[in-house]
Amino acid sequence: MRYSLIALLLLLLLNSCYSPERKCTDFKNGTFEFETYLEGEIVKTTFTRNDTLEIDYYQGKADSSAIRWINDCEYIANKINPQSMMDRKAIHFKILTTQDNTYTFEYALVGDSKKQKGTVTKIADAPRSPDEF
Repeated sequence: MRYSLIALLLLLLLNSCYSPERKCTDFKNGTFEFETYLEGEIVKTTFTRNDTLEIDYYQGKADSSAIRWINDCEYIANKINPQSMMDRKAIHFKILTTQDNTYTFEYALVGDSKKQKGTVTKIADAPRSPDEF
């Protein structure tokens, strides 16, 4: 019994020292894929991002957002040509963990407490300036 308690405390101690890997700078630039369920189907979005611009490709349409990095793991995206009042709202993205060529993130409208999560896969490196897109 005593050894079980010591082993449990040791396990808790070691587990509390673990922090997830976050190499966020590896994901600031590149071409990425994001899959999610939408109306019962898996849909895929591809996007290319550099330090200041993100271009999303979804169902054959491109949409651009201006990117403002808060720190290495968080950024705000604002649609460049919003088509509705909803599109005018900025979205806050935060990279939670990174592993190999994927990262897990959470996102929400700026000021909204309801956050959603997703996972993105990096499929290629990208140009660094908007002129190179």
